[in-house]
Amino acid sequence: MTIKPLRKAVFPVAGLGTRFLPATKAMPKEMLPVVDRPLIQYAVDEAVEAGIEQMIFVTGRGKSALEDHFDIAYELEATMAARGKSLDVLDGTRLKPGNITYVRQQEPMGLGHAVWCARDIVGDEPFAVLLPDDFMFGQPGCLKQMVDAYNKVGGNLICAEEVPDDQTHRYGIITPGTQDGTLTEVKGLVEKPAPGTAPSNLSVIGRYILQPEVMRILENQGKGAGGEIQLTDAMQKMIGDQPFHGVTFQGTRYDCGDKAGFIQANLAVALSRPDLEPAVRAFAQKALG
Repeated sequence: MTIKPLRKAVFPVAGLGTRFLPATKAMPKEMLPVVDRPLIQYAVDEAVEAGIEQMIFVTGRGKSALEDHFDIAYELEATMAARGKSLDVLDGTRLKPGNITYVRQQEPMGLGHAVWCARDIVGDEPFAVLLPDDFMFGQPGCLKQMVDAYNKVGGNLICAEEVPDDQTHRYGIITPGTQDGTLTEVKGLVEKPAPGTAPSNLSVIGRYILQPEVMRILENQGKGAGGEIQLTDAMQKMIGDQPFHGVTFQGTRYDCGDKAGFIQANLAVALSRPDLEPAVRAFAQKALG
């Protein structure tokens, strides 16, 4: 089996962010900061660490701030330089020309449809999918852990997280096969199983490595749950035809599409930083009495 190198990543960032209104009325939800970096920056940094060379943003109307963030900010940089301030803080925001490509998803038709919008840029190569709302905290990064596994087994991989048995009905759940450390063979995927019927407690979270054949399935796929074109449905059809595994992330996931999860992510990052930890810890201890 020849394992093609993974060079491309798709970032579905066309969502409206209605759960964070009014903050997201004029600002993409992916620009919400966890301490001092926006969510999209963490996701791109994670992809760069994993060896990704081309970032593909699937955007929508009102998302120009994402493009500006990864562009050269001439006035800002010239002013900082004139004042003798280091530009190192901006390093992660300036990728090489051509390293980021943007494509529009004209209407919200689901994650599967968003991924399909990137088909011509992905071409005939394997690709990763990163959902910036899922903030993955740990080292090495989540996608790096998955790429290390991909280079051994090839095929398709999804990120897995163990969830309590009483929460399995809220997630896509893996029907597991053989297990080898953090690697689990995927025999099937069940979307939000009824309470008490889940085949495991391994949930699917927002990182994927997929073979290009999934685009051909999405091409002709009808609408699924919620009246949207679901990526899970397309992945289900590939099980059995190609290797399919789940990688249990060694780290912590924070759901930054949820207000409580977003605040928790900010606290976790602040407490991990020597410049912020003493003041934030002292405040938290005082607030909790």
